[in-house]
Amino acid sequence: MRFDLPVALLPTHTQLHIPVTVVHGAKPGPRVWISAAVHGDELNGVEIIRRVLEMVRDPLRCGTIVAVPIVNVFGFIQQSRYLPDRRDLNRSFPGSVRGSLASRIAHLFMNEIVERCTHGIDLHTAAEDRSNYPQVRGDMEDPETLQLARAFAAPVTVHSATRPGSLRGAATKRGKPVIVFEGGEAHRFNEPAIHVGVRGILGVLHSLGMVPRFSRKKRAETILVEESSWIRARRGGLLRLFVDEGDQVKEGEKVGTIGDPFGAERVAIRAPFTGVVIGKTNNPVVHGGDSVVHLGKLPASDGAAD
Repeated sequence: MRFDLPVALLPTHTQLHIPVTVVHGAKPGPRVWISAAVHGDELNGVEIIRRVLEMVRDPLRCGTIVAVPIVNVFGFIQQSRYLPDRRDLNRSFPGSVRGSLASRIAHLFMNEIVERCTHGIDLHTAAEDRSNYPQVRGDMEDPETLQLARAFAAPVTVHSATRPGSLRGAATKRGKPVIVFEGGEAHRFNEPAIHVGVRGILGVLHSLGMVPRFSRKKRAETILVEESSWIRARRGGLLRLFVDEGDQVKEGEKVGTIGDPFGAERVAIRAPFTGVVIGKTNNPVVHGGDSVVHLGKLPASDGAAD
């Protein structure tokens, strides 16, 4: 079943809608929302949801899927992360019916989608000029959230506290276990990240008893990361990275250099701890203090690849 959730009138008096697809099961069960494009320029989730809906059968074994491929329709049309007033929708939850445009959309989504569901999967990519290694984020101290993350089985699972104003934070306060999938970059379809996202969602739905197992291939164990931090540029210049997403590095290992356009006066960038690269900048032009490599800290027993 497909329907359009009215959002707001454009200045042209054209009604804008959030598209929603609902797939019901043969019997009652978990009600899972899958959302994407909360940031309008993050496109991988839109394609992930399309592929998942093509693969699941109607009716499901049990439960309900509520698929919302484009939450921030304003940003999606404008190919922007933000809303027309430059507000970040993912810092506007739970919202208010009388607030800003972002606040009103957040309030609508919370009351029409989140309140009707028992679990949530929110799909994201890195921000512009950055890329993320496929990963799941959530409060891994919560047993239900950890169970969802293990069923998703992304290459990396990151324990992450909720941020004020985020969809995950607002839904968690209402007792809904939520995981966030991050993978790829803005304005692009990144096939490896999309593949992980589709397989991960089907894994979650299977773990909840909603769909059959789609693949018999054994999936690798996810790497659990309890904390992460960005390595920042010590000075401005041209960045030359020696690592890519998913690479494991040892403490003190050189991950890149920053120098002038001729390669002189180079300053080394080193890993502050043993970890796995879960994100990086794609822009070689950096200023002092810019984030360049997002490193997830590995347990001491895991070590790093030689």
